[in-house]
Amino acid sequence: MLWWGPIDRCAGSVKRRRIKFRDEAFSTLMTASITQAETQDGQPVTSGFWALTLGSIGVVFGDIGTSPLYAFHEAVRGAAHGEPVSRVIVLGVLSLILWALLIVVTAKYVLLLLRADNNGEGGTLSLMALGQRALGRRSWLLLALGVVGASMFIGDSMITPAISVLSAVEGLKLATPALEHYVVPLTVLILVVLFAVQSKGTALVASAFGPVMVVWFTVIAVMGAVHIADDPSVLAAINPYYAVQFVLSHGTIGLVTLGAVFLAVTGGEALYADLGHFGRKPIQSAWMFFVLPALLINYFGQGALVLSDPSAIEHSFYRMVPEKLVLPLVGLATAATVIASQAVITGAYSLVYQAVQLGLLPRFEVRYTSESHAGQIYLPRVNRLLLIGVMLLVLLFHTPSNLASAYGIAVSTTMVADGIMGFVVIWKLWNWRAAAAAAVIMPFVVVDLSFFSANLLKLLEGAWVPLLFGAAMAGTIWTWRKGSGILIQKTRRIEVPLDDLIRSLEKRPPHIVKGTAVFLTSDPAFVPTALLHNLKHNKVLHEHNVILTIETAHTPRVDISERFRMEKISDKFSKVRLRFGFMEQPNVPKALAIARKQGWQFDIMSTSFFVSRRSLKASAQSGMPLWQDHLFIALSRSANDATDYFQIPTGRVVEVGTQVTI
Repeated sequence: MLWWGPIDRCAGSVKRRRIKFRDEAFSTLMTASITQAETQDGQPVTSGFWALTLGSIGVVFGDIGTSPLYAFHEAVRGAAHGEPVSRVIVLGVLSLILWALLIVVTAKYVLLLLRADNNGEGGTLSLMALGQRALGRRSWLLLALGVVGASMFIGDSMITPAISVLSAVEGLKLATPALEHYVVPLTVLILVVLFAVQSKGTALVASAFGPVMVVWFTVIAVMGAVHIADDPSVLAAINPYYAVQFVLSHGTIGLVTLGAVFLAVTGGEALYADLGHFGRKPIQSAWMFFVLPALLINYFGQGALVLSDPSAIEHSFYRMVPEKLVLPLVGLATAATVIASQAVITGAYSLVYQAVQLGLLPRFEVRYTSESHAGQIYLPRVNRLLLIGVMLLVLLFHTPSNLASAYGIAVSTTMVADGIMGFVVIWKLWNWRAAAAAAVIMPFVVVDLSFFSANLLKLLEGAWVPLLFGAAMAGTIWTWRKGSGILIQKTRRIEVPLDDLIRSLEKRPPHIVKGTAVFLTSDPAFVPTALLHNLKHNKVLHEHNVILTIETAHTPRVDISERFRMEKISDKFSKVRLRFGFMEQPNVPKALAIARKQGWQFDIMSTSFFVSRRSLKASAQSGMPLWQDHLFIALSRSANDATDYFQIPTGRVVEVGTQVTI
């Protein structure tokens, strides 16, 4: 799909990776842990297996790694439903957590979907791109699944910082009850500082992410191992009988508990989303041999503690350490939750950036926080929206228990979408029989749907929050795509085929001026609007005219040899196509410099770039409701300047304005 700007067209299937998207920006979190260099063809090369493994522990597992702070506690309290905690409840919840981690995270993501890579990249949008490629056409179902998954991840990006930091800071109540009233203010302060420093980049603190999370997982594993001795019979929960029996014998309570148990696997989809940064083997190794054992040991330790002392369920995580160690543990937990929050915040930047590349959203301002790592990005508008959302959640819900009701629905929706798209990839791209692909993936989809259904029971308790946000995001994306399509149809009616114009100019040439003019357009078959207006109003034509289109490929990166293509169509006109991968930042001058190797003498300082800027007005006959017209116009006006987005020197740009009714 070729595209130019939010108004000059955004038509189709530009492919950009990653709905949980913890995308290109995640090199922010790896900078000091992983050394990256550029090969001659522009592909990233990562240092070593152990560095990658350490980096994955610091980045990939922050979300799921902090789940022990609240998952077991919320699940057992939900199962008890105000009654005393029983052995059946503890073993049932532990068995559900164990098998949820093994089935949803280990089997589905670690062993299966990590193999579904799009030129080395993973994530929901990569999975969508793979599915589209496998079908050989655009599929509205896959697009809808990708949009829903992406929207829910943005909701997750708001809920994760709120619930994680609240859960960590709540430990202060146990250490000093007098500090209870300071939990929410302190949480707000930590989160405000976290969002405030985003514009500075996180390269300096990224070096500590891996080591801090290694300490975190080691500490929670030791805590669990110590307390398993309180009641070793807790290990009976390894038997899946306890999980099945609990759900079947507890009716609605069992389903509600299942929704709380899902908190233990939130963040599991990040394993797939970060495939491109760390690779399959480091992520698999870190999960199987370090993170998963640490989590299970801690959960079973909490279970044994509660079996020996049912009152410990009120603060089951912090009650695992002596009172004098509670404050240090609160500090470590806060650091771990900040890391988990940083991961999803940065992932939200990446996801929005992907959506822009996909043509799902208008261009947003992108700032680069590192001179050496292009993936370290900061989106001011997204940062402000996330901060507002997180603050509202903290002030509205106040406690992790209240927020837990809103948390699971976002992630479970993304996992369902991943499962369905995974079926298409396994069936069409891996060339499996449909029955075989269904036999492999459908059990996972059924499990995900079970968790989704369980979380829907919390609709009135808080699950409406991510659903409302997801609906708003989906409506915004739908409006942008629909409005862009209508705009394309309107402009197509007045467009002139390029070949016809060239023949006309050869018969009746205008005044020719020296220099090169580059006209950006989404469709090289038709005359760019800026060229038409230049001829109409200025009555001149440059001696060299380049019709430039920018294409976003289906792959994360494009080989340098494929970056530039030029076709000479007359003495005065040439067509140039620049291709970028959906994980690459378009840089027009740098890409055009490659043209010198192919014989085009390009000097950017003697070249003018012509772009068109359209002013939109709402129309009752646009094909959209009036509210959508106004929303589309607002989105168009909010778009970042195209010259900045494509990194074109502003001193060489000529803008031509037109007015369009939509």
